[in-house]
Amino acid sequence: MQDNSPALWQTLLPDKSNDAHHYDPHKYNYGHAVIYSAPVLTGATRLAAAAASRIGAGLVTVLTNQDNAGVFRTSLPAHIMVRDDLNWDDPRITAKLYGSGGLSAPPVFDANIPIVLDADALIGLPSKLSPHYILTPHEGEFERAFPDLHGGRVDRAMQAAAKINAHVVLKGPATVIASPDGRCAVNRHASADLATAGTGDVLAGIIAGLAAQHMPLFEACCAAVWIHGDGGLRVGAGLVASDLPDVIPAVLKALKER
Repeated sequence: MQDNSPALWQTLLPDKSNDAHHYDPHKYNYGHAVIYSAPVLTGATRLAAAAASRIGAGLVTVLTNQDNAGVFRTSLPAHIMVRDDLNWDDPRITAKLYGSGGLSAPPVFDANIPIVLDADALIGLPSKLSPHYILTPHEGEFERAFPDLHGGRVDRAMQAAAKINAHVVLKGPATVIASPDGRCAVNRHASADLATAGTGDVLAGIIAGLAAQHMPLFEACCAAVWIHGDGGLRVGAGLVASDLPDVIPAVLKALKER
C-alpha cells in the first residue's frame, strides 16, 4: 500500500501537447467515452459527461432513450454527443460508464474495453469480471456488493479487487484504489467539501475519460481520485458538484507545470 500522489502516475497522464499525434490531431486519437444515461436523475449523467470531456477524452457520447433525449440535447454543451438509441455501438468506443444516477441499460460484463461501474451498476455483479472493469462504490455500496469481506478499508478493497478480478475505487475521506494485481494506493489529497451530491458522478466521469485515452487503469484511477480531490481543495467551502468539471483545466495546468 502506498500514498496516492502524482509521482505514481503523472508520467502516464495523457498530454496532447506532448503526444505523438500532436502534428496530426484527431479526436479519435484521444478516445471515445460513452456514458449510459440515468433514466430519471439526469443531472448525474450530465456531471459525468462533463467531467469525461474536461479530462481530455476526444469525444464523449451520452446514450439515452427517446423520451430523455431532449433533456440531454438542451442541457449538455454542444461538444457532447447525444444519441437516443441505447443499443448504439461503434468500434471506436474506448471506454464506457454505467450506473451514475441509475441504469437505463444493463451493463455488459464481458467487454474488452474499460468499463466503469458506478452506483446502480454495482448491483448484481458476477463473481468474476476482468481487469478491464473499474468499480466505484461508496462504503454502503461496497458492503452490499461484498458482504462477506471483513477488516479495514484497505484490506477489504484489496480483497474485493482480487476476488472479482477488477479494479476497485472505494470512495471515502481516504479513498482506496485497489488493483487485481495486488497494487493499492490510498488518497488523502481531498477535501471534506466533496461530501455533497453528485461529486461521485464527476469522479466516475474523470475515470472514464482517462481510461478512454488508454491510460493504464490503476494509474487512471489514482490520477482521477487525486485530480478530483485537488478540485475539491481548490473550490473549498460552498462547493457543489458542478464546480468540479470547470476546475479540471486548472488542475491539469498545475500538474503540467510541476
